[in-house]
Amino acid sequence: MLERVTVSEADLPKMLGRLRDCVNLEESVLLSTCLRTEVYAVVDRFHDAVDEIRVLLAEKADLPVDEIESHLSIRFDDDVASHLFEVASGLCSAVPGESEVLGQVRRAWERAQGEHASGPVLADLFRHAVQTGRRVRSETAIARGTTSFSHAAVELAEQRLDGGLAGRNVVVVGAGAMGAGVFEALISLNGGRRPGRVVLANRTPARAHELAATAGPDTGVDVEVVPFAKLSSAIVGANAVFTALEADAGHLGALELHGALESHHFPLVVDLGVPRNIDRAAADAAGLTVLDLDDLRSSVAHVMDDRRVEATRAEAIVDEEVDRYRSASRARGAAPVVAALRTRLESQRTSELERRRREFASLSDEDWGKVDALTKSVLAKLLHEPTMLLKETAGSPRGERLVEALRILFDL
Repeated sequence: MLERVTVSEADLPKMLGRLRDCVNLEESVLLSTCLRTEVYAVVDRFHDAVDEIRVLLAEKADLPVDEIESHLSIRFDDDVASHLFEVASGLCSAVPGESEVLGQVRRAWERAQGEHASGPVLADLFRHAVQTGRRVRSETAIARGTTSFSHAAVELAEQRLDGGLAGRNVVVVGAGAMGAGVFEALISLNGGRRPGRVVLANRTPARAHELAATAGPDTGVDVEVVPFAKLSSAIVGANAVFTALEADAGHLGALELHGALESHHFPLVVDLGVPRNIDRAAADAAGLTVLDLDDLRSSVAHVMDDRRVEATRAEAIVDEEVDRYRSASRARGAAPVVAALRTRLESQRTSELERRRREFASLSDEDWGKVDALTKSVLAKLLHEPTMLLKETAGSPRGERLVEALRILFDL
């Protein structure tokens, strides 16, 4: 199901555009990674907005809405900040404290801003989330050791291969963020554990050459870049193959695996793609051992026990930062908006009186002063109850919704 709703980099502008066009969504950010597809939104009508998002995800999955219903998790108000801060801190990752998700959170927010889908409310939320993620990693040891899917995938391959990766031939398919992470993890292994040769294959060769250039000669690893057309022959000589193609790249099927099938060579394959890169039918027919994200989750489950104390410290930091975020929201909330509203309406009141004064030329200055005082008093009475309500609800989810409604209604 996650594969079906995963949004590739290429599809992201289109999806953000559709979210932007939703009637009940004022702002939105779409976060799609190998573990989650999440929509963060500032909404007008809660249930109608949820329905719009639900329909959009169902269309992406090409399934009826009721078939994805049980897979959805809906959070609102304060729970949104708590969840996002935990995600940015690596507390919701299969590898606790992993470093990649923080960059993914930041880039999701930047892309939403670039597509004019996000606004001031989500900007404050995501900015604080990124700051929280950085603080957790600097003040706790939750990120010690294996801190990314890429490194965990390399460690998993070492465990499954007799003798590990030392001196072996390895193929990395894909030079995006995940593929680059795998390559870096391979090159950074301790000298006695490094592979002897790494072959990089990418649909855009220039990107693969850039990545290969990051490996210095002192690593002792022979790095080669091959075009996709020669991937099949490269796999023939490999002991391990890591696939990390982007979401819209499709499967590696019988054509790419043909060389391995013909030579009866069966490398270990670690599939890091979402959707999965390896055609399972072709892999099963070849007798290939294919590990994917489910295997990766299982292999790193023990890491959580090792980091339980650090996770508790990280959770305490998240709670503290959520409180700080709420306090900051209060400071940005009612008072400035009320002041701006009063200024706007007072300006309109005085302008209208000045525009109509000629119609009341017979009034003395004293009488005109009474008219001015009367209209000012009426305006003050009209604003009294809304002002008191905003002050009483300041800092609460209801207060935030009221403030946001005022901003929208009066263009403040």
